[in-house]
Amino acid sequence: MTRKVLIVDDTQSDRSNLERIVTDAGFQALLADSGAKAIECAKRDKPDLILMDVNMPEIDGFAATRMLKADDLTKHIPIVFVSGKNQKADVAWGQMLGARGYVTKPYSREQILAQLQA
Repeated sequence: MTRKVLIVDDTQSDRSNLERIVTDAGFQALLADSGAKAIECAKRDKPDLILMDVNMPEIDGFAATRMLKADDLTKHIPIVFVSGKNQKADVAWGQMLGARGYVTKPYSREQILAQLQA
């Protein structure tokens, strides 16, 4: 069974780039362009991993992660932040919320593949 990766980013080019890396690595990519859609998709499709942007309108990645980690249906899904926010405080906050990893933009293909393999 192909493992599913939910890619959450409000920027089309970032979604497309991550989708290419994920599918080239043999995973099925699911796409969401907002925190709200990410929560909906995670509950419905049960991805094996979520790559989550932080800066998004309405529900940002941190808030979406809090909601996912508070829900029995989705709290087990590993989340990796992929964000332009690269301050130590952002990374620490991501870890406090229960994220498994934090990759800063611009990222390399290798950094994303390492998260997929972890």
